[in-house]
Amino acid sequence: MRVQSKILLLAVLLTVTDTVMAKTSTIQRKQRLNDHWQFVENDSDFTKANTVTLPHDWSILHHFDAKAPAGNDGGYLPTGKGWYRRILTLDKRYEGKKIRLYFEGIYMNSHVYINGHQAGGWPYGYSGFWVDATPYVSTGRNEIVVSVDNSQQKNCRWYTGSGIYRNVWLVTTDKTYIDDWSIAVSTPDIHHVELTATVILPDGTTRPLQRTIEVADPQLWSPDSPYLYQTELAIPEGDHVSVTYGIRTIDYSAEKGLLLNGKPLKLNGACVHHDNGILGAAAYDDAEYRKARLMKEAGFNAVRTSHNPPSEAFLRACDELGLLVIDEALDGWREKKNDNIYDYSTLFDQWWQRDIDAMVLRDRLHPSIFCWSTGNEVIERKKIEVVKTAHQLASRIRALDPQQRPVTSALAAWDRDWDIYDPLAAEHDIVGYNYMIFMAESDHQRVPRRVMMQTESYPRDAWRNYQTVQTHDYIIGDFVWTGLDYIGESGIGRYYYEGEVPGESWERPLYPWHAAYCGDVDLTGSRKPISFYRSMLWNTRTKEQEEGLYLAVREPDGYLGKVKTSMWSTWPTQNSWTWPGWEGKPIEVEVYSREPKVRLLLNGQLVAEQDTKEMKATFTLPYQTGTLCAEAGEQRVELQTAGTPAAIRLTADRSTLKADGQSLAFITAEVVDAQGCVVPTADHTLTFTVDGNATLLAVGNANVKDEAPYYDTTHQVWHGRALAVIRNNGRSGKSTLRVSAEGLPSTQITFR
Repeated sequence: MRVQSKILLLAVLLTVTDTVMAKTSTIQRKQRLNDHWQFVENDSDFTKANTVTLPHDWSILHHFDAKAPAGNDGGYLPTGKGWYRRILTLDKRYEGKKIRLYFEGIYMNSHVYINGHQAGGWPYGYSGFWVDATPYVSTGRNEIVVSVDNSQQKNCRWYTGSGIYRNVWLVTTDKTYIDDWSIAVSTPDIHHVELTATVILPDGTTRPLQRTIEVADPQLWSPDSPYLYQTELAIPEGDHVSVTYGIRTIDYSAEKGLLLNGKPLKLNGACVHHDNGILGAAAYDDAEYRKARLMKEAGFNAVRTSHNPPSEAFLRACDELGLLVIDEALDGWREKKNDNIYDYSTLFDQWWQRDIDAMVLRDRLHPSIFCWSTGNEVIERKKIEVVKTAHQLASRIRALDPQQRPVTSALAAWDRDWDIYDPLAAEHDIVGYNYMIFMAESDHQRVPRRVMMQTESYPRDAWRNYQTVQTHDYIIGDFVWTGLDYIGESGIGRYYYEGEVPGESWERPLYPWHAAYCGDVDLTGSRKPISFYRSMLWNTRTKEQEEGLYLAVREPDGYLGKVKTSMWSTWPTQNSWTWPGWEGKPIEVEVYSREPKVRLLLNGQLVAEQDTKEMKATFTLPYQTGTLCAEAGEQRVELQTAGTPAAIRLTADRSTLKADGQSLAFITAEVVDAQGCVVPTADHTLTFTVDGNATLLAVGNANVKDEAPYYDTTHQVWHGRALAVIRNNGRSGKSTLRVSAEGLPSTQITFR
């Protein structure tokens, strides 16, 4: 577990055991099984296999292809079938043990074979599942083979990735053991913690395990203080499990809104997909932690895992960093969406309960989860049968969650019908509104006890949605679509120029667009101006949130072409005062501030002073190179016109890589002038090489029309920036990333 000194305090409580001395074992209970896999694509002949390390997404390792079967939805990347193979050697210590494999996620239609016997598998690519390997393994050499079939397209409305894209674990216990997913924590009050679990006996029968812990001075979990407790749960036969949880209370009503630990809380939320940008769907722990950190740093206090259960690493990060979570199970139910003829509608009747169970049983320990979601904009929403389905899903969740967190589903209407959904809405504790919060006041008059939140909203409506939430107690928050750019739903948030293919992303293919571009944070992790504006609306300036003044410059209409926007886009805007060729022509500058007045200066001369409206002031002035400055109160920010490219600057998110074969470093490469100012017009192609004990995983930029693959060793910068990701190869020692470009001195960064 990561211990973040500023925001995470870890308390280790008493050990709960059935006896004073529990048996010990020399075998680690849970071992990561991510290395030494062989992989072959669209074949089962392992003589042609490559050795890979999990998590592994084979789709992202290809070129973009306008003819890929997954199409616009899947980011124009191929899918297909794959086979994985690993040899597992067990010594005599494993004799008589219970041996299980735990797969956190395989996309999709997986089958697991152990020594030639089919031992398990799962169709839904976002559910974790267990395989009892005990009947099939023996001491010595054992063969694990996993088949994956993502060839039936289309099966999803966004990029899924393909393969064993999450962790795999070997879990070893005695024949009497604690069932991992039976563990639950509840707090009848903040001074008492109840832990329950089920003990599995060798003959398959069970016995309950239940303990109550008194906490005299509880430290309550919240986004501002995400305090976590840890307890070891053990049985006399020797098995023991470390349980991490938080203590907090959740209440909600139309009169008081959402109360966390008895205090009102409004949700500044972001929808997030499961991919990790240029890494594709590969859910490395460090990438998942980074994703949560990017959302926290962007000022959000909540996320919605649209439209599937996230990785365990992402939820752990939300626990530690202080992000509330809507944990969502499914996109659709019984009826397919658009032309996704192989989506979850083909699985629903046989698998919905098992997938709901997999989500809730796996995730219910996480204090960050404040709400469960059963679906999103289901197609059959006008049919009366949908009410029964919603009731079944919500009832199953409530039966499995001792904390009785609220259940929601995201409702939407693409026509004038809305009141018709009242019976469906009534099946949920909090009603999710996708783009429909403008109906809130009339809905409140009709159903005054309804608690609402906008589960999706347009990025450009930041001010209106902020005001709507702040002025209505029964509306508890807004979740923008989206917090992060993601692969797939290609071009949904695009702007474009007159003469290019017009319209919205669902109307026609938009290749080479291969990602959404509607995120507050771009595909490489850099915040767009809309992110700073949204954060300023919701967050007062604190030590953690330093931004209280921000300068943004709107791309002049006609600079690269006449600008056209789409429904999920914002106007192309940059934190830049470098617009060569536009000298003397009018340009618009936006200043974001909570102060009542702001001043704009150019080269030391006052341009104007304006009152802020909606925490923003907009100035129009002739473009002139130099220094642009905004002042508000005691704050001051500047933008400098960039000069000629002079160097490559590397900035990494860490200086050390763990020797575990999983540790990642994300390195931003920027083309800068002699004064260190990023040159946004630079278009250099960078070459990346790695020496030492690391491997280059991916390189890319935030231009989601760039057709260059992410797995290559070269990539062009966009707006002067690119991103590289390296992974430790399992050995200790130094690793060095070197970056070069024609006409610029090469540079390097070293990791210990």
